[in-house]
Amino acid sequence: MNKTESLTMVRRYILDHLYKYRQSETIYQASRYSIEAGGKGLRPMLLFTVLDALAVDRDKGLSAAAALEMIHTYSLIHDDLPAMDNDDLRRGKPTNHVVFGEATAILAGDNLLNESYKVISNDDNLSFETRIKLINELASASGQAGMISGQMFDIEAENKTISLSELERIHQYKTGALIRASVSLATIVANASEKLKEKLIDFSMVIGVLFQIKDDILDIEGKPEETGKNTGSDEKKGKVTYVSELGLNGAKLELEKKEKNAYKILTELDHDIDTSGLREIVAMFADRTQ
Repeated sequence: MNKTESLTMVRRYILDHLYKYRQSETIYQASRYSIEAGGKGLRPMLLFTVLDALAVDRDKGLSAAAALEMIHTYSLIHDDLPAMDNDDLRRGKPTNHVVFGEATAILAGDNLLNESYKVISNDDNLSFETRIKLINELASASGQAGMISGQMFDIEAENKTISLSELERIHQYKTGALIRASVSLATIVANASEKLKEKLIDFSMVIGVLFQIKDDILDIEGKPEETGKNTGSDEKKGKVTYVSELGLNGAKLELEKKEKNAYKILTELDHDIDTSGLREIVAMFADRTQ
């Protein structure tokens, strides 16, 4: 199964779930709108790539991949709200609140978050123990121990001068938490050894920050027709980024350092698993234009 087929399957899985349990047509359509807007699907793809490396069928991780994409999409809906980043363009389309209004967008995001756990809990292909572990891991990554605190750290740092270590801490939570979860969920599905899990989590923490550095660079150099977002928005909002702290060239050097570190970890894993797919992920994160 190639990347396109896998992501199509994930989105179909989500849409089927939303349709099956719909009550309010408005909430269903608003939730569906942001899922159908597309996106890169990097988190599900990372989860599937780890399963490939661990020689586990991708079908076993389908519900976890769907839940990840639902939570990521909910976070984008809420990030775009006027009270947060106040963006009007996402994935090349008007943002959810522009189309459906703020109240509906808030509820659509809430809906995707809550239904993500139901997607996993309903998966009869996984044992009860595995489902509980997946839900716990996902809740930790998306809640106050992960993404939510990262978002708050980011807001609190606006228009301030902070250290590089503080900036990295923000992004290890805000962006890195769900990327780390993509890897961690795969190791749970695969019932991987603790040794392998630790190494793969180390890898995920590096590429989580790498991903955000590239995002910061694309906010300056990216093309809206490719990124699906307006450029220069971070500076206008007073966001603290790797570019604002290190300059564009400094951010690019930091990106290279993270990329080398990621490959170093994968080299250490070479005798245990097939890391070829994960190496492609690193290159994708570092070289992407969107």
